[in-house]
Amino acid sequence: MKNAKPTAAARKPVAPLHDHRDDRAHTHGGSQESALALADEYCRERGEKLTPLRRKVLELLLESGRATKAYSLLDDMRQIHPGSAPPTVYRALDFLLSAGLVHRIESINAFTVCHDLTQCQHGILVVCQQCGDVTELHQPKLRQALVAQIEDAGYRLASEEIELKGLCAACEAAQHSEKVAGAAGR
Repeated sequence: MKNAKPTAAARKPVAPLHDHRDDRAHTHGGSQESALALADEYCRERGEKLTPLRRKVLELLLESGRATKAYSLLDDMRQIHPGSAPPTVYRALDFLLSAGLVHRIESINAFTVCHDLTQCQHGILVVCQQCGDVTELHQPKLRQALVAQIEDAGYRLASEEIELKGLCAACEAAQHSEKVAGAAGR
């Protein structure tokens, strides 16, 4: 198995694997199946194999549509394969990470599907601290400027991903509704 990811110049343009702005889990129609087929093709082009187990973990992440913890994935796997053990899921996640198909969200210790194979150069990830929704921002100039500022301050990033914590619009609206309802009940 290859661990090095190809350079941007070597990447073949492909359709998005997962776009969080559209249908969250891509389960309607054939979009989830086409995302899995795309991931399979992506791995084959690189001499790697998306084994049935790796594919199932990726499928579970696609179905989730948001950042998911490894033990939640393990629970889901045990529904399908009762003998699944933590190393099984972690090995699959390690492969998916090294292949660039998923991101590890350090701030909440969870994993999410990479939005777009052609852009998986680790942009900026915005993570909802309430529901775990993740949005990828692909603004290379913004990222470069941010990295330059970080380096000018004497730091080096510990990982490729830059994570921003926030509250998604749906969670913000729900919080606002709760506040309004609470104020009306007084």
